[in-house]
Order: sequence, then C-alpha cells, then structure tokens
Amino acid sequence: MIGFYAGSFDPFTNGHLQIVKKSAKCFEKVIVGIAYNSTKKGRIDKEKMKKAIEEAIKEIGLTNVEVTLYKGLTVEEAKKFNADILIRGLRNGTDYQYEENISEANEKIGNLDTCYFRAGDLGYLSSSLVMELWENNMDINEFVPRQVAELLKKERI
Repeated sequence: MIGFYAGSFDPFTNGHLQIVKKSAKCFEKVIVGIAYNSTKKGRIDKEKMKKAIEEAIKEIGLTNVEVTLYKGLTVEEAKKFNADILIRGLRNGTDYQYEENISEANEKIGNLDTCYFRAGDLGYLSSSLVMELWENNMDINEFVPRQVAELLKKERI
C-alpha cells in the first residue's frame, strides 16, 4: 500500500517527522507531498524545504519515503502516485474535528480514505509555534530536524 502525507510543512517539524516515521512502518511507500496552499502565505521556499526534508529522511535511514511538491487538490496528486490512503497527523481533538471534515470531502471527491497517526508527546508542536520562536530569536533545534534548522538559519526568515 502507498500512503500520501500532505501538508504545507512551513516549516517541517519533528512532529511531522514523527508521523513520517510511523507511517513508513505501516506502508510499503510513503509520499510526503508539500502543497502550495493558496490560503496560506508560504514563509519558506518550497524547493529548499523539499531538499531539507529529503536530507532528514535519508539521515534516519527511511528508504520507502519520497518527497514531492504539488499544486491543486491533494486527492488528485495522491492518485498520480497510486496512493491507497491519505495520511494525517493528529495533535489533539481539535485537529481531529478539522481533519475529519476534510477526510469526508476527500473520500467523496477522490474515493480515498484517511489514516490518522497521533503526534503523541509532540502534540504541542506546530509550524506556527516554531516560526514564532524563530522570529523571536529562540533556539528551535529541538523542534525541527537539523536540516530544517540549518535552512532557516541560512534564510534568516
């Protein structure tokens, strides 16, 4: 089975990486899809983030994970990769309510079900929190993979 894990990953956090690790154990192949989200203003160059994510995944030895960039509907992109299921991470009950609404729509328009993975002890972590800490010159090394921290340092957003 192939799982498709979509997000804006702006930036990709250790919480996201935890979901990738969990899903890579359950699926033959996992596609991490970095979406160009028209409703969110991207803070980080998507091509550079893709490279950082690929390096982080390679460093931890995951060989069944691929990273791609896309525009448009997630279900349509997932189908291009012959994905069987969409992957989503859940931090809390609020996430579940939000994700469940999207999942219902994805199932209706794309006939793809969704598999949820819990964030566990990283449930407090969000890309917005990381960026707020970064913008206030706080150390973010414990919240993002090393490659992402290096990218942010270079970009000095």
